[in-house]
Amino acid sequence: MSKIYNWAVLGCGRIAHKFVADLKLLPNARLYAGASRDLTRAREFANEWGCTKAYGSYAEMVNDPNVDVVYIATPHSHHFEHTILCLKKKKAVLCEKAFAMNLHEVKQMIACAKENNTFLMEAFWTMFQPSFQKAIKIVESGELGKLKMLRSDFAFNAPFLKDKRLYNVSLGGGSLLDIGIYPVFAALSALGVPDSIKTSADFSPTGSEESISIIFKYQAGEMAALSSSLAVHSPIQTEYCCERGYVVLHPRWFTPTDITVWKEGEDPQFIPNESKEGWGYQYEAAHVMECLDAGLIESPKMSWKMSSDLMETLDRIRIDAGIFFPNHDKQLFF
Repeated sequence: MSKIYNWAVLGCGRIAHKFVADLKLLPNARLYAGASRDLTRAREFANEWGCTKAYGSYAEMVNDPNVDVVYIATPHSHHFEHTILCLKKKKAVLCEKAFAMNLHEVKQMIACAKENNTFLMEAFWTMFQPSFQKAIKIVESGELGKLKMLRSDFAFNAPFLKDKRLYNVSLGGGSLLDIGIYPVFAALSALGVPDSIKTSADFSPTGSEESISIIFKYQAGEMAALSSSLAVHSPIQTEYCCERGYVVLHPRWFTPTDITVWKEGEDPQFIPNESKEGWGYQYEAAHVMECLDAGLIESPKMSWKMSSDLMETLDRIRIDAGIFFPNHDKQLFF
């Protein structure tokens, strides 16, 4: 039988609720603890989801010897700090994206995982969605010819609340690190790191980037057209445009979803979503425990290199667009 892993959640916000709902679908996962800077909030979370423990201090939680794995669900401005805290106590870490605020922080997180011989993975759940994996497999098979262009978007109209996370520069506010990271991930997964990047961005009154358009160009001629915004609605889909056909991941493309495949001379093929329960977070959690069972400290699927390439590309986008986070970016811009 597989080992039963005790999971703790660091940060009890909206995404944490979705994650633990899916965690309960896995027989080898036990939701053991919820931790927040506010003990009342931690207790409410623990009561709702049946946690054994509730902590009003992250430091207290990581000192609990019964905690095996920590899911970090705080704002990405705090991911570096909280990941290092957990790794130094040799707690396996699944950290939400964006992994950190820049590559400088990511490198230190990976170095800490190596130093402490402790598992670390970015919680990029899309990598583990059956529909996403199927689309990538079709594209990589070559049956549609070479992939030449990719289009991907993620946008929704968020109310402008200057003190909330989405528009707060001190919390890494803006569309790029919150939702634009998904289209960037789609391009890197299919085409790799671009040779050149061109951007156009619009900024909110708080100085946070509100909307951004990005063009990736590759030496062999491939291109990716990517966009994200907090000011408009978009289809939220990804299209892989190949020489002899295309693949479409339907809205919302980064979750379990439907696929359309069209090949020259044939009728479009509709592939329905096969995932029947949960939000889709269970796949990444199951993979983490598979890695731990195997004694790994790095995922072979969502590798440290993938996370480093993703963050380095986001840094290049921000430099070109002039997106600056004063509390984090001295190593990036100076």
